[in-house]
Amino acid sequence: MCLFYNTLTGVFPPAMVDRKPSRSMNILHAIVQAHIETGEPVASRTISRRWSGGALSPASIRNVMADLCDEGYLAQPHTSAGRVPTAKAYESYVRSIAEQRVLRAELQRIRTELSRLDTMEDRVELSCHILTEMTRNVGIAAAIPTSGQTLDQIELLTLGEQRVLMIVVTRDRMIRNRVVALEEPVSQDELNSIRNYINRNFSGWILADVKEELKSRLEAESAAYDEILKKLILLYDKGLLNLSFNPEVHLEGTSNLVGVGLQWTRETMRALFHALEEKKRILELLEQFMEKPEGEVAVQVGLGGAHPDLGEFSLIGLNVRLPSGLSAKIAVLGPMRMDYGNVISAVQHVGRAIQSLPV
Repeated sequence: MCLFYNTLTGVFPPAMVDRKPSRSMNILHAIVQAHIETGEPVASRTISRRWSGGALSPASIRNVMADLCDEGYLAQPHTSAGRVPTAKAYESYVRSIAEQRVLRAELQRIRTELSRLDTMEDRVELSCHILTEMTRNVGIAAAIPTSGQTLDQIELLTLGEQRVLMIVVTRDRMIRNRVVALEEPVSQDELNSIRNYINRNFSGWILADVKEELKSRLEAESAAYDEILKKLILLYDKGLLNLSFNPEVHLEGTSNLVGVGLQWTRETMRALFHALEEKKRILELLEQFMEKPEGEVAVQVGLGGAHPDLGEFSLIGLNVRLPSGLSAKIAVLGPMRMDYGNVISAVQHVGRAIQSLPV
């Protein structure tokens, strides 16, 4: 189940709020907190002593725990052991967390670190590292190009043998290039004229608009074009300004998953690390569980539906619209018993910092 937390209102949707009596939920959330800290089954005596201050006897707490077991919130690994919270319990716990106050000093520190880099791609990559450092889990960040990116300039270089290197630079300093082979020779002077024509007429335009306008102009002048326009048509037909801007996916901190208390076999660990190395799979994971609009923190408890080796993990992420036309997804992957309050706060800090920076 994926939960979405509104960073503006500081609450989850009303339909997501638990309607059970508060005492049961308080005990449940105390059990989850204890499990996050120790990774061990939680006994009623522990809750009585540490969380209720002795106000509730172990016997009273055991009765509540028995009800919570019947309702799928707790599991009992062994007859004499304490209880372990299920994914359903963690979902309830996450919904109970109020938004942590965004500290101005922390926000400014992150903004300063990110502002030292020139490109949005580099800033998105650094945000992955910052998330890993702040949470001690797996930081994930993806820069997603959109049709809203703005053209800065193009460069065209002849490589000989009728091959041309086409380079497109957008205002957020993303650079893409492609080598194409033409059916007839073209000189560097001709390429310079085409480059100047594009840069002079279309710098500052949205890429999608440039392609449409250029196509329209070429069709309108097709009956009387000169030699330069002939070459421009050749390059346009080869995909000029239609270069593939693929998402850039960054992941860091997989070593933090070692020793988190999960009962893995060597084969399971190898399969998990292999899955996390596949950038395409990571992007699919983000898209599957982060479909809500920008500004809402998505919390997915249990990822078994995406990959069998991720059943004991949770994902917390945020979609960010950047001023450059890029879209970014930042997230943290960690064990189900992660510190949700800290991770949600870290995701919010990084998201706000990267979004506030000018291009």
